[in-house]
Amino acid sequence: MFIFSFPNVSPTPPGTSTILGAPLIFLAEPLKLCRDLWLPQFVANRSMTRSDFSSLVQRIVPWLQRAKGLLCPHLTSCALPPMAYVVGLLSLLLAVLLVLPIPLGNVLPALAINLMALGVLERDGLWVLSGLTATGVAVFVVYGVVFAMLKPTLHFFTQVL
Repeated sequence: MFIFSFPNVSPTPPGTSTILGAPLIFLAEPLKLCRDLWLPQFVANRSMTRSDFSSLVQRIVPWLQRAKGLLCPHLTSCALPPMAYVVGLLSLLLAVLLVLPIPLGNVLPALAINLMALGVLERDGLWVLSGLTATGVAVFVVYGVVFAMLKPTLHFFTQVL
């Protein structure tokens, strides 16, 4: 989940969040139900060249090393089931927000997924809690952006009709 959400933390070209957010839906869904990962056959049969994967890992490793220094087991009950199921459900919601074409609407949901994914991975409940806080902020901000985009349209239709 971290690999697909990390690139979306910085502003990316339009469409990138849709491409990287779609696999997150498939990854978050089994986590919320405590099931094994299932991918569609056309995705499961795909592979990545070793050089592309190596390039991706080389770009992410410095960030992971910094995060690793901050991660340690705290409040492990927040990073284990049943809380991990809540993280899966919220990650699924955030992945759906990532797929939507909302201008700059991918940064906060991706950040929240990153924080929760690292927290669950390292059993650090403080990171999970910070991810939950970021989830609340992300949902509030994205809701506000969507509302701000729809309000003029609704106003126009109420005035015309």
